[in-house]
This record gives sequence, C-alpha cells and structure tokens, in this order.
Amino acid sequence: MDERGVLAGIRVIDCGTYVAGPAAATVMSDFGAEVIKIERPGGGDLWRLFSKLPGVAKCNLDWCWVLTNRNKKSIALDLGRPEGREVLLRLVGTADVFVTNYQRTLLEKFRLTWEDLAPANRRLIYAHLTGYGDAGEDADAPAFDALAYWARSGLMMSVTGSDGSPAAPRPAMGDHPTAMSMFGAIMLGLYRRERTGQGARVTTSLLASGAWANACDIQAKLLNAEFPQRSAGGHPPNPLTAAYLSRDGKIFLLVLIDPDVEFPRLCRILDQPELSASDLFCTNAAREENAAALYEILRSQFEARDLAQWADVFKRSDIKWAPLPRLEDVVKDPQLRAAEAIIGLNHPLAGHIETVNSPLFVSGESKRQPSAAPEVGAHTREILEQLGYSGAEIEDLLRGTAKSQSGA
Repeated sequence: MDERGVLAGIRVIDCGTYVAGPAAATVMSDFGAEVIKIERPGGGDLWRLFSKLPGVAKCNLDWCWVLTNRNKKSIALDLGRPEGREVLLRLVGTADVFVTNYQRTLLEKFRLTWEDLAPANRRLIYAHLTGYGDAGEDADAPAFDALAYWARSGLMMSVTGSDGSPAAPRPAMGDHPTAMSMFGAIMLGLYRRERTGQGARVTTSLLASGAWANACDIQAKLLNAEFPQRSAGGHPPNPLTAAYLSRDGKIFLLVLIDPDVEFPRLCRILDQPELSASDLFCTNAAREENAAALYEILRSQFEARDLAQWADVFKRSDIKWAPLPRLEDVVKDPQLRAAEAIIGLNHPLAGHIETVNSPLFVSGESKRQPSAAPEVGAHTREILEQLGYSGAEIEDLLRGTAKSQSGA
C-alpha cells in the first residue's frame, strides 16, 4: 500500500470552473493525485464568488471553495497571453490528466482542445465535461447543473410536490454526481493507457448524467408506461413507500418494496395482523385500489408513537425506513462520520473544521488527510520552478501577469 494514496504520482491539471469538472479532480486528489488548478490572475475561478451571491448560505469561510478545491495547488495564468500558454503547454507535458468543463468555443479560443494539447503529451487523458454533450444544436449552449442536469433531464418535473409544483435544486446537486461520472471516465482512460500506452479524450455531460439519474422514469416513458397521478392534498399512490409523521412531529420515509413479505411484518408490529390478509389489502392490486384507506390506517398508527419508538421497532423488525431530517440534524448524524462521509480538515484560519468526503473507498488503500483549498496563485512560483523556469524568467512572467491584470 502506498501511504500517499493509490493515485500518488498522477498529476492532474484542473483547467475548469465552478463545480462538476473541478470536483472530479478533487476526488482524484483525495486518493493522492497532485492536482494543479489553473486560475485567472486576480479573481481566480468564478466559483470563489458563489457564496457571496444573494440568497446563498453565508458563513465566515468560503464554503464553496473549502469543499471543491481542497488538496489542490493554484497557479495563476493568463491563457490569453503567449507566455501563459507556454507555461500551460509545459505543464501539460508533465501531466497525466487534463480536466476542463469550458465550453467548446472557449477551448477553441484559447487553443485548449484535445487536438491542440495531445501533441504535447501523447499519454494525456483529456477529460472534457460538457453541459449537453458534443453534438446537436445545444452542444455549445452554456449550462449549469440546475439547467442541464436538473431541469432538462426531466428530474425537476419528476420530483414535485403533491400539487405538481417542481422542487428547486440545491447548489451543485447535479454537479457532484456528474463529477463522479467524470472521475469514472478518467479512470477508464488511465486504465486504457496502461493497456495501450496511448492517451485519450474522455467525456461526460450534465445532461447525460441527469438522464442516468432519472433513468427509471425515462425508461418507463420510452416504453409508453402509464404513471400514477397524485392530486393536491390526496393520498400517496403507494402508502408503503410514503412519508409519515410521528407523534412528536418528526417526518420519516417508509419504503417497503417487497410487500408480500414486508407488509405482513408491518401489520404484526402494528398489532393488526389481520390487515395483510384482508381482501382490501392482500395484493398489490387491492392495495392500489384501496390506497386512501390504507394510508389513513397507517397514518393514524404512526402518529400514535414518537419517532424514537418507531426507530427501535423498525430496527428489530427489519422494516426499511429513514428519517427526513433538516440540515441541522444531518450534520450531527453520527452515521455520516462512521461511514466517513464527513471528515476532519485543518484549516489555516479556522482551525479544525469538517468537510464532505468523496464517496469512494478502496480496501487496503488510504485517502489523504485533506488540506485547505489554496488562495489564487498560491503555488505559481513553486510550479514554475518545477517546470524549469529560472528566477529571472519567473519574475518576468509575474510582472507580465500583473500588467495584464492592471490593464497596462
């Protein structure tokens, strides 16, 4: 086992912005890859601005940056200047992976396409994450996860309230799953390189990832399936996969998808074993036809005890359920820490804080202790020195960058 991580020795260039592309590089960094983030001189990645927007969660630290750019090094490059492009090409020559989610028009403007960079490194895995894919009339359309993943895939109108109103997306809700698709594509590219010795262009899109997330409903509709309708204020179409309220006002979700086995078990713990044998509820068809009556029976039963009591009963009886906690409860959940979904991070300004871990684990391989996300250009000198630039050349590059930033 390499204590630095299974991806130690892999160099990744993060030439992306916002979340989905950069987050794929974050996952690689968690497993030991060296990730060098390319940022605009001065302001850096636009994702640094998100937490300052109106209507977004506020705290003393830039939570967006803490999460998505831990473990990385930052180099400030003006890619519109020949000197900046030359640095990038040298960097590409030393890299294993190049990750970007720039639109194709921007890649062409800055000569950052696969065709532009492949000659500098024939073993490069070029990972391009798009909004809507490589082809079609919307291929070059600007996209955020709310638009391409959540809205265009049909998820937004599939996850609605009982009155049919769509649920609003949360920040990066589609970006992080799409980042995992990008991570998988990159690893496939690296595996292919091990077999062939050749680099490759690998891709995914927010739209394709959203369609995969909504695949069950999309597949059903592709086969002309009929979907149950739920009216405002009505009962759920399947009371055995529905949310209920306990006596102490807490909401939980019940999910019984093997009702022939699980429904009789539920009836026994409710002290109403006769329900499962009743003509009204003994089959799926009967339960569907009499869903309103069954829902009212279950609702009245669940409202008779506190959630802690139900939790104990459900655990002993192997009933599938989960609480529906608010965020203040989610962040206190000990199971998240037991599952290593939340881990510690030592921050230079805030001391010990916690962050969300990437959701992959490999037996016998450790993940790195996360380090704080960098300031813009924090590692520019270090990286230029590694690339063989002299002290005088580095000073010239930094002066040129400063002039371009000031508009001189």
